[in-house]
Amino acid sequence: MSHRIRPATPADRPRLLAIQSASLASTWPELLETAITGPGRVLVSGHTAVGYALAVGSDPTHLAELAVAPGHRNAGRGSALLKAVLDDGDDCRLTARADDERARRFYERHGFRVDRFLPNHYEHGDGVAMVYQSDDRS
Repeated sequence: MSHRIRPATPADRPRLLAIQSASLASTWPELLETAITGPGRVLVSGHTAVGYALAVGSDPTHLAELAVAPGHRNAGRGSALLKAVLDDGDDCRLTARADDERARRFYERHGFRVDRFLPNHYEHGDGVAMVYQSDDRS
């Protein structure tokens, strides 16, 4: 199934903030707000936003957030959003909760590897830094 991926617009703001709140344990609404109109890239899945990827910088790109609304998960939307970020050809970095095996496996399936352990990175737990090198693509 093909998912339509497009840049976010200011009209997407309320829906994206709702997805962020429903999907992420730690939210940073100001980062999302700034990235919608500012220096970051926010890619959206669907005509009506049902998921988003927030990426900042380039080579390496930092994937700050990837979220899909409940009810739209496990249908390839997260993978499509991640692929759209990686299609720029830059290396990519992200952080994930060390105890979130599901997220780590998802990123590993897409070519990321754990680079280092980040003790006390999150308010209530450790993190891992993960990296994707664009020349690792098959």
